[in-house]
Amino acid sequence: MNNIIQAITVYALPVLFAITLHEAAHGYAARHFGDNTAYMMGRLSLNPARHIDPIGTILVPLVLYFATGGSFLFGYAKPVPVNFGALRNPKRDMIWVALAGPLSNFAQAFLYGLAMLLMNRLGVQEVYFYDVARAGILVNLVMFVFNLFPIPPLDGGRVLVGLLPLRQALALSRIEPYGFFIVMALVLTNIATTVWLIPLMRLSQNLLGLLLSPFGMIL
Repeated sequence: MNNIIQAITVYALPVLFAITLHEAAHGYAARHFGDNTAYMMGRLSLNPARHIDPIGTILVPLVLYFATGGSFLFGYAKPVPVNFGALRNPKRDMIWVALAGPLSNFAQAFLYGLAMLLMNRLGVQEVYFYDVARAGILVNLVMFVFNLFPIPPLDGGRVLVGLLPLRQALALSRIEPYGFFIVMALVLTNIATTVWLIPLMRLSQNLLGLLLSPFGMIL
């Protein structure tokens, strides 16, 4: 029980920030490209309460944590509503709207890494702060990689729909109602983990290390 409480105190804030900024980034990008749906519905907000889904953000992760002993964790927030038809150039702009969420997560991972360098430079000794920063890097890189999986409704699927020729894009978009179940099946059978998550996590960690290296030398 103590381990669970400790894990919650370390991961709670990074997870809330990761989810909130991810969804808000979609909304801000959509508004930039011409769709005010999220703004009109009050979802263009940095308030976590506007994005938390009681089942997907709280219940599902807790059940999976207990059921798997912490080895597998998954959750989701309420998607920010986007009317792709209202975008100035729907097929092109939907790519940027979809990418905004994962890119916000990579940016957060970078900031947590920078915070660790600063804390080390300033001689901060409190282990909890380092644990939160490491959790922030991990959570955000997982969200960055996972959401780029090329099956709609995940962001990577929407990016692929925007990149494909019209006929192929329409065919791919038709699987969106079943996409969540397809992705979960691939995750639970370790196919997505082996083929996608692990290789891209390594690449993203290497890229993050490369971007942080100049700051490490300065600090």
